[in-house]
Amino acid sequence: MHHNPITIENLSYSYPDGTIALQQVNLSIRATERVALVGANGSGKSTLLQHLNGILMPQSGQLMVGEYPVESKFLKVVRNFVGLVFQNPDDQLFMPTVAEDVAFGLVNQGVAGDLLWQRVKQSLIGVGLDPDTFGPRNVQNLSGGEKKRVAIAGVLAMSPQVLVFDEPSAQLDPRSRRLLIELLQTLPQTQLIATHDLDLALELCDRTIVLSQGQVVADGSTTNILSDTAFLEQHSLESPLCYSRPYCSLIPHPAPLS
Repeated sequence: MHHNPITIENLSYSYPDGTIALQQVNLSIRATERVALVGANGSGKSTLLQHLNGILMPQSGQLMVGEYPVESKFLKVVRNFVGLVFQNPDDQLFMPTVAEDVAFGLVNQGVAGDLLWQRVKQSLIGVGLDPDTFGPRNVQNLSGGEKKRVAIAGVLAMSPQVLVFDEPSAQLDPRSRRLLIELLQTLPQTQLIATHDLDLALELCDRTIVLSQGQVVADGSTTNILSDTAFLEQHSLESPLCYSRPYCSLIPHPAPLS
């Protein structure tokens, strides 16, 4: 695994209507880190994520994925290196059965036969789904939590070094959310998790990056950043629910940043 799988230097991006989405973003993500990316709607989170595997291309600055710049000629290797899991799994799942969906990327890489099925099985097992039970199932008949797991399995099948999640707990019921958190805790890959679920960030991530109006305004300890109520309010964020419960003993309450 590359020691510094994501490096971003002075990345800026504006949409065709002139809206500035990212301004001089500088970040470095180390191997095996699990990092939360938080910010209000319109802060630039999704725009940043879409740069990480070349859905959007840098207009200025540089983004390195492993040893490769995110440029047109390197998109194939970049997309194999970074697996992006969309907020809505229905945007990612389109084959008739679970097995076919997980196999889709591998088939396009030329994997076939017994090796293909073994990779599909390993990926489904990796997300806690029995391949014999779930492989033949129609994707559209799955629950929201099951769809999320299948989407992750499809990405894992490609053996990425970095997993990027856009709002992974969105639209999940409490049990499905809990199972998802437990799953993400077991995955060994470097993870960047964009989320409005700050309790999830507290539970999963030691490090948090805060985006506001396209700029990085904080990058550090998750507990320190998310316990600073005044700072969060300044950037249109609410404190984690756990911090509003005075008897919550699961997560420590550190001193605020200021």
